[in-house]
Amino acid sequence: MSKKQKIHINDKGELENGMVRGLSNRHVQFIAIAGTIGVGLFKGAGSSISLTGPSIIFVYLLTGLFMYFMMRAMGEMLYQDPDQHTFINFISRYLGPSWGYFSGWSYWISLILLGMAEITAVGDYMHFWFPNLPSWIIQLVFLVGLTSINLIAVKVFGETEFWFAMIKIVAILALIATAIIMALTGFQTDFGKVQISNILQNFQVAPNGWMSFIASFQMVFFAYQAIEFVGITVSETANPRKVLPKAIREIPSRILIFYVGSLLAIMSIIPWNQLSTSGSVEDSPFVLVFQMAGFKWAAGLINFVILTSAASALNSTLYSTGRHLYQLSHEAPNKLMTKTKLQALSHTGVPSRAIIFSAIIIAGSALVGMIPGIQSAFQLITAASSGVYITIYLLTMWAHLRYRQSSDFMANGYLMPRYKLLNPLTMIFMLFVFGTLFLQVDTRYGVYGSIVWIICLGFVSYRRFRKQAKKDI
Repeated sequence: MSKKQKIHINDKGELENGMVRGLSNRHVQFIAIAGTIGVGLFKGAGSSISLTGPSIIFVYLLTGLFMYFMMRAMGEMLYQDPDQHTFINFISRYLGPSWGYFSGWSYWISLILLGMAEITAVGDYMHFWFPNLPSWIIQLVFLVGLTSINLIAVKVFGETEFWFAMIKIVAILALIATAIIMALTGFQTDFGKVQISNILQNFQVAPNGWMSFIASFQMVFFAYQAIEFVGITVSETANPRKVLPKAIREIPSRILIFYVGSLLAIMSIIPWNQLSTSGSVEDSPFVLVFQMAGFKWAAGLINFVILTSAASALNSTLYSTGRHLYQLSHEAPNKLMTKTKLQALSHTGVPSRAIIFSAIIIAGSALVGMIPGIQSAFQLITAASSGVYITIYLLTMWAHLRYRQSSDFMANGYLMPRYKLLNPLTMIFMLFVFGTLFLQVDTRYGVYGSIVWIICLGFVSYRRFRKQAKKDI
């Protein structure tokens, strides 16, 4: 085993850099589930089904398959060097410091923007119960609470995510169980008899045209976005080389159960062409199914599930942004980072200053959101970050190809199968999804912004490290 392959841990379970391996196998497995199941499944299932009908299942399966391939590539590199706080380090190592600098800042900023969107969503969902309470108060209270959880210790973060994930799992399994019982008993609803044949009723591959079918890929891709989060937890996980492969191997089964299972359950109860596309909580297929089963308080229940899902995403974002900023403060420090001591760790091994700094910037969305007309700007910026996200995934796959050709390659590691074929195919699929962003007005201007972002930050990164290379000479 080479020096890079060793895992440096002291008697307290700390890494050489002072961070602590406080996450157990139970934590990591449920964090992986939480990263797989997004808010969109509960709130946007009706819209996605209405867009393509039963064909949406194929879209979820195909997109999920390529996301799994990406995780296998990422997992192979993390297995070889599980000390890394972030997969971005592999881009730096195998593609060069300029690409690493670009990816590191792009990923951090993209996560910050996602955090802004998540905290805004939390305010919206709380208005279901407290319509007169100002959004900025709700958002700041949630943000302070989740930041505090991240600051205490990594084990506390892991425990919180475990219970957030448990709520989502129970809701989905309850939906599937309800559909099975209804089908077996021949349950009658306002839409007719509950039966499996409802899924293929009036079946068409592209009922709203091929453009809508192709556009559905970017919608589904966004549902899987942040699936890589489980890889970021590796450096703080006990027995990473045992835990990581298990978490990645179970991704396909999670997709089948939670996405495909819930969509089949919904369409067996409610014909796909009669689902609402409003996107409101009251019109969510989950709400309708539970109401038909006799639960009149279903809207409140599902709103609670969606709220915890959004809180889970924000909790994970705070964790991730803190670790990425901490890493950037070591690899590409500047005066601000040095002055604010972002390289510091708390006595519990948490990058507390980096987490607080990230939380303060996310908190700005609560105040900026009070400005009239600014919400559309947030949506535009968030869409732009999605294009950058895809670019980082592409660079990760490219780094994996370089890793396979390097002296670091670990032949007895957790290898991506048939990587010479599957790696390039995954990159082609990512490019295809990037192309689908141009098909709808809501994402078109966002992807233009991401292209500007990539060119500008790419140029800055190139200039920065070209000058550094000249100094080294």
